[in-house]
Amino acid sequence: MAPPKLACLAIALLIAAASAPVAVRASISCNQVVNNLVPCLNYVINGGPVPSNCCIGVQAVYNAARTTQDRQGVCNCLKSVINGSPISNAAANNAAALPSRCGVNLPYQISPYTDCRSVK
Repeated sequence: MAPPKLACLAIALLIAAASAPVAVRASISCNQVVNNLVPCLNYVINGGPVPSNCCIGVQAVYNAARTTQDRQGVCNCLKSVINGSPISNAAANNAAALPSRCGVNLPYQISPYTDCRSVK
């Protein structure tokens, strides 16, 4: 059985994905973002080595977000997941470090304070 923190975060991810607004012309939905990043949950909660399937998911999200609208949608999705999750500061820091740990250069920081409208 999953640790309580991990189970709470998984539930929060599913709720955020289900309740996130669907972009009309986006090539990647919040559901797809969440599904691609589920392998990252253990790293975000506990730290340690980043699983290879997590980095595959991070890269898939990055590659799918081709337009400004897509990148802003991914940003808003990640922000809503972080804001809707009872995660610690350490877990938020792990989430923010994920792109660089996977060799992806995001044009913004994963943070509850990121202004996704500024993402180009």
